[in-house]
Amino acid sequence: MKRSMTVCVCAFAVLWTAQGNFLVLNSDATTINKNTGMFWVLLQCSMLFGNLYIYLDWNGKATITDGDRKMVFVVLLILSVLGTLSFIILRKNQDDEEALNEGEADSLLSAHMIFKQRAVSAVRDASTEFRTMMNMFCTKTILLLSFGMAYSGLELTFYSGVYGTCLGATAQFGPSAKGLIGLSGILVGVGEIVGGGLFGLLCKNNRFRRTSVVFLGMVVHFIAFYLIFLIIPEDAPIVFETDTQHEPYLMPSVPIALMCSFLLGLGDSCFNTQLYSILGCLYAEQSSPAFAIFKFIQVLPAVTSDLL
Repeated sequence: MKRSMTVCVCAFAVLWTAQGNFLVLNSDATTINKNTGMFWVLLQCSMLFGNLYIYLDWNGKATITDGDRKMVFVVLLILSVLGTLSFIILRKNQDDEEALNEGEADSLLSAHMIFKQRAVSAVRDASTEFRTMMNMFCTKTILLLSFGMAYSGLELTFYSGVYGTCLGATAQFGPSAKGLIGLSGILVGVGEIVGGGLFGLLCKNNRFRRTSVVFLGMVVHFIAFYLIFLIIPEDAPIVFETDTQHEPYLMPSVPIALMCSFLLGLGDSCFNTQLYSILGCLYAEQSSPAFAIFKFIQVLPAVTSDLL
């Protein structure tokens, strides 16, 4: 499990850095908010379909067998391979096309020389990007944004790994508790899509709007976490083979629990769409190191909290 988590985290960092860079390269100051919103909405649609399968297949089951888990992982593996292959059909930006034309002009060179030049160029570019990233890491802007980045990683771990497990282990929900795991994921996805659509596509790209969206995300998450604290038993995150034994402060309610799922997704979209938009506007010429720093700061607390 730990080895799988390590591989997933490495792939997560590379994939999201590349996506952020591609998003910025194909946007400008007037379209970055719209493109970020569209990207976020399409991304979170996966939560609807994946969790819908979990809800339909696991609803009413007292225990989840190894066969059930293997089926989920096989489907996810196939979809991941197809998604990775889809990068091949992405359009090339202007700089890539110019580099390709230069390569065609030098076609008289031997294949060995061309490969060597590309390898040296790739190492040089990577070294330059790394130095730029280290210099950028200590700037005032990144230091201020790092708090929001780290928080987004912590709450990502909570709603993707902890909260669903808590719902499935809460004895007061009865035999439908395991099905609530998938249903909760669906509601998180709905909140993400609603937030991405509203704050990414409809809001104008100015400081007042951006500040308002982030403040709304803070309020929404405060309400969600407080309600979760009241209705979820304190031993829910740590039980494995049995259901919870402790009583929460308030009687657990399925509608309230699912509303909290929606609020978690809505608040998460508030933070992430604005972080993407800010980085895209401030670091349009240095998008790769900027998004690499973003994902590093986001993943570090997420992995740490998972291990704890």
